[in-house]
Amino acid sequence: MLKIPSILISRRLMHSMLVLFFSIPLLSFAQLASPNREGVSMGHLHFQATDIEASNAFWEAFGATRVQNGPLRMYAVPGTFILVREAQPSSGSDGTMIVHVGFHVPDVDAAFERWTTAGIDVERGGFPIQLWVHGPDGLLIEILENPEINVPVQMHHIHWNIPEIAAMQAWYDNMFGAVPGMRGDFQAADIPGVNLTFSGADMPLAHTQGSVLDHIGFEVTDLQATIARLEAAGITMDSGYREIPAANLAIAFLTDPWGTYIELTQGLEP
Repeated sequence: MLKIPSILISRRLMHSMLVLFFSIPLLSFAQLASPNREGVSMGHLHFQATDIEASNAFWEAFGATRVQNGPLRMYAVPGTFILVREAQPSSGSDGTMIVHVGFHVPDVDAAFERWTTAGIDVERGGFPIQLWVHGPDGLLIEILENPEINVPVQMHHIHWNIPEIAAMQAWYDNMFGAVPGMRGDFQAADIPGVNLTFSGADMPLAHTQGSVLDHIGFEVTDLQATIARLEAAGITMDSGYREIPAANLAIAFLTDPWGTYIELTQGLEP
């Protein structure tokens, strides 16, 4: 029998490991965007589902990748994480202040065929580069085409309907460094990893907590310092600093002045 020197085996093994290491998609190392001047980036969307298995199947068919941070199971889409817990939502997207969330795909026609084949409820939008996906429990997702991205699906925006657009735009700038601007005809603000889009409403709509999208999440570089800064600005936290050692994670909660439930995390990314 031909004997291969052990040093050669080691070199071959090391080569194979290096090839594997450098062939892993970038998503594994840099799921979330780099933070802005306030140390903030998009973190996650946390949904409630009456049927957790059906919801998990939806996100897998949608194109999200299952990841684990200690005991915390999540789905990764470039730019954000998706978390789901089993609960009966008080409502779907319709009638709540966040009327939908939005994602980019490189080709809406290809996405339409892929999702239709997978059994996802998807319909064409009002213009050629738009789709609407109807998720579990009345969740509404807008899909827009962006041929410049090189992933199947990517986080893009969170869309509010609220009466006080300018005030909300300014609040997210002051509290989280969201840069004010426009997205098409909509007033908006940008945080790394997500666009915050605001359109008008005649009256306040339902708060997010308890609905299919229970809360949105921002990742921060220093949670305790962020909490101190927010409290100095007059914000009352719903839940203060708390550590989850098994996930090497720290969290806190607050609600914006219009009723958006927000989680702040430090260390969400595995």
